[in-house]
Amino acid sequence: MANPSPLPVHVIGGGLAGSEAAWQLARAGVGVVLHEMRPVRRTDAHQTDSLAELVCSNSFRSDDWQHNAVGLLHAEMRRCGSLILMAADAHKVPAGGALAVDRLGFAAEVQQRLLAEPLVELCREEIAGLPPADWDSVIVATGPLTSPALAAAVRGLTGAESLAFFDAIAPIVHRETVDMGKAWFQSRYDKVGPGGDGADYINCPLDRAQYETFIAALLAGDKTRFKDWEKDTPYFEGCLPIEVMAERGPETLRFGPMKPVGLSDPHTGRRPYAVVQLRQDNALGTLYNLVGFQTKLKHGEQVRIFRSIPGLEQAEFARLGGLHRNTYLDSPRLLDRALRLKAMPRLRFAGQVTGVEGYVESAAIGLLAGRFAAAERAGREAAPPPATTALGALLNHITGGHIGQAIEAGPRSFQPMNVNFGLFPPLAAGGSRLRKAERKPAMAERALADLAAWLGAPAANAAA
Repeated sequence: MANPSPLPVHVIGGGLAGSEAAWQLARAGVGVVLHEMRPVRRTDAHQTDSLAELVCSNSFRSDDWQHNAVGLLHAEMRRCGSLILMAADAHKVPAGGALAVDRLGFAAEVQQRLLAEPLVELCREEIAGLPPADWDSVIVATGPLTSPALAAAVRGLTGAESLAFFDAIAPIVHRETVDMGKAWFQSRYDKVGPGGDGADYINCPLDRAQYETFIAALLAGDKTRFKDWEKDTPYFEGCLPIEVMAERGPETLRFGPMKPVGLSDPHTGRRPYAVVQLRQDNALGTLYNLVGFQTKLKHGEQVRIFRSIPGLEQAEFARLGGLHRNTYLDSPRLLDRALRLKAMPRLRFAGQVTGVEGYVESAAIGLLAGRFAAAERAGREAAPPPATTALGALLNHITGGHIGQAIEAGPRSFQPMNVNFGLFPPLAAGGSRLRKAERKPAMAERALADLAAWLGAPAANAAA
């Protein structure tokens, strides 16, 4: 067990995970030095110098804690005093049943709150290579775009290659350039969610001929070419470029992001053959992103092909899609249950670099890393959250708790993962007798009760 120390904890990386880790440490009374390399060193994906910048979608996905594992993770993080959820709730925009945010307002809120914390010092600098030896407690939250020097140092220290996959960014259009004579506002099944009214998405309909023409254009379009060393890098299945989905079969997109279910075109009174949905991207409602349209098409091709979509013929793009290479650790081999690097325990890792996928999941691991480091500073054992919680299920995923075969099967058995109920242990005896529709709410109720016990607090109202 560590002894209490007045020294600060150093957090490397000011993204979602690093910002959350710094917040958790400061709220626990521990000094933090937060190191962010932008703008000293820029990345291919970021557009600003803000902490917690969202580089892809502006959605934190479903906020339904009873039926969706990421919604449950939202609820758990709120109970843990999460800065990321606090800022998301303060800057939510209409998105049906999802929690989506004004990305600029969200990042500004996170940065403002951290800068106002007297225990947080922000240093704009790149940490090239391993941190100095006198930094006795470090959280590395450098994300999927970890600087090459630091990534190389970690590989040299562990003797293990990190894994990698490609992640793609969806385009954003100016709302005023969408032709609402062809498009319309509606959420699937008119569902009302955080900040919304049941008509939160712009829908652009395609008939069968238009859809088939669009698929053909995607397949034939000029795409980003990989470098030789990138050719064998796998995609993350939860964020495939649309043209890669199209290559899997002509109907794949129509049963994926372009599915028309729960929608009716008011211009025709019928359900379209396929639909492109656009989700509000800022609080002003002036920018909308193409949902699920992450792409590796070259920019000129994106403009040409996406303007073939009914309603987007005159679309002006605030940002076009792109592709970047993400890296993540073989965490089941390299990290312990407190997220420490086995080869150098003064280093903890947090966020997407650990092998979780998604904004909320990355922030959640930052939350845990911050709490673990704070407990260690106080001379206490860092107790992990119960495996029955969303936080515990994620921790199990990246530390090998649910895949005992991973060590024997080799590094390719470990892949990035969004939180899902498949990562949770089954319900106790009797749970199997519940109807299928009752099982997820029962698992969610169990999770929140077990989280309350872990936090040492009475169970709170689940909807809070």
